[in-house]
Amino acid sequence: MSDLIDVPRGLNGVVAAETTISDVDGDAGVYHYRGSSAVELARTRSFEDVWQLLVVGELPDATTRAAFAARVANVQADPALPGLIAAVTARTDQPLAALRAVWTLAASARSSAALYDLDSDARLDEAIAFAALAPLALAPGAAGGRGVVADYLERVTGTAPDDAHVRALSAYLVAAMDHGFNASTFTARVIASTGADMASCLSGALGALSGPLHGGAPARALDSLDRADDDPAAWIAGELDAGRRLMGFGHAVYRTADPRSELLREVARGLGGDRVTQALAFQEEAERQLAQRRPERPLHANVEFYAAVVMEQCGIPRAMFTPTFALARTIGWTAHVLEQARDPKIIRPAARYVGRVLVG
Repeated sequence: MSDLIDVPRGLNGVVAAETTISDVDGDAGVYHYRGSSAVELARTRSFEDVWQLLVVGELPDATTRAAFAARVANVQADPALPGLIAAVTARTDQPLAALRAVWTLAASARSSAALYDLDSDARLDEAIAFAALAPLALAPGAAGGRGVVADYLERVTGTAPDDAHVRALSAYLVAAMDHGFNASTFTARVIASTGADMASCLSGALGALSGPLHGGAPARALDSLDRADDDPAAWIAGELDAGRRLMGFGHAVYRTADPRSELLREVARGLGGDRVTQALAFQEEAERQLAQRRPERPLHANVEFYAAVVMEQCGIPRAMFTPTFALARTIGWTAHVLEQARDPKIIRPAARYVGRVLVG
């Protein structure tokens, strides 16, 4: 084919679609949701408020906030839901696998139709419903009525959280809801472009998120802190000498400090503790060594580094780091699925064949 367009590996820098949901300026080190600073939203707004901003398009007032909360509560109060979740968790103790299965079974129970066959109101119902299932599927138990974040944290830790931990986790979840066309979000949009149902779009995105280079990074960043405890300078040098990357440092988009990392560093400092002190020292030493080795492009701590610290300080076990990230990103996925479903064009790139030539 003579009309193929060569693009960079990984599609870096390639514009694949237009969006009104969020924007990331990697050179300036800022990002926003629908024109509102994502960092400021994380500092000042609730999880539910920003959820509504992303999927509905506007921040709520008192009336729309109550109406949205009622829609979420209605889904979570479905009397069939505890049995459905129990049937899944009896067969797997892996939260991401449980979430995929719950979404699939819920799609069957709801007789979910292909997005192609639904109008905009029905699509929004599907988006809210499947996102509302996520916190209960990831951390089963009753919704306690304190809000998504407080209820989730209580089910994960087994104890009623204090307000500081709820605020800290909420800041992380809001900051992580969406971030451009990352791998999982793009996966959701590709599936949505086929007209598939909401559960299929979200399950595909979840599969992409499960990879260690995407949603699995926070736990690995904390592993680095554990291994470097005695002598971080020597450990960091050893990793870099061996050609291994430091998990939690560098980003494909940002050429400055990651604003999400700076936000969560601020949150971590507010929580305090020995782990936070260790993380601050590790970041300083890691960035110093990275700048020495790559002065043309210094690598900074990214969101995964302090996300791990904040989640640990909130009492979330390491095995729940990626599921907690998934809880946040599910909101962004649903927003992107809704947006993509309005575009009738299927996403269908080409590949350049470089194998053996046809003979005979």
